[in-house]
Amino acid sequence: MTITEEIWIEAEPERVWNAWTQSDRITLWFASAADIEPKSGGKFELFFNPDRKDSMSTIGCKIIRYDEPRSFTFQWKGPDPFADTMNRQEQLTLVKVTLEPANRGTAVRLEHSGWMDTEAWNQARQWHIEAWLQMLASLKAMLESGEGARCCP
Repeated sequence: MTITEEIWIEAEPERVWNAWTQSDRITLWFASAADIEPKSGGKFELFFNPDRKDSMSTIGCKIIRYDEPRSFTFQWKGPDPFADTMNRQEQLTLVKVTLEPANRGTAVRLEHSGWMDTEAWNQARQWHIEAWLQMLASLKAMLESGEGARCCP
């Protein structure tokens, strides 16, 4: 039960890569604050409410694999309503982002895996399907027009 989303962006792969892996760039389209260490084992922490970094965040998440400039995989925590279901360290899901040059732009593929088959997990997965579509649209808008729409302001 993997969530798979794809989008084409009219931007060079390097710009798309930097938008995902640089703290000052990801805050233009995804989260209000970030602490990203772009390397295997580095932090991948997004803060959707910077005043309360212990909630609505991916605090403690790490980059599992970092293959610049093609793909990287990071641990993921869901928003507070799903914290009891998916935010325990032993149950973190994984998100893999893959970039491919395509048609004078970049094809972005996002795969979110590690979902369990229970009602609570299915609700979290359904929420994430919509959330990833919105965030990829925000990434595209930020790179193509400079107007990203961060999550959960």
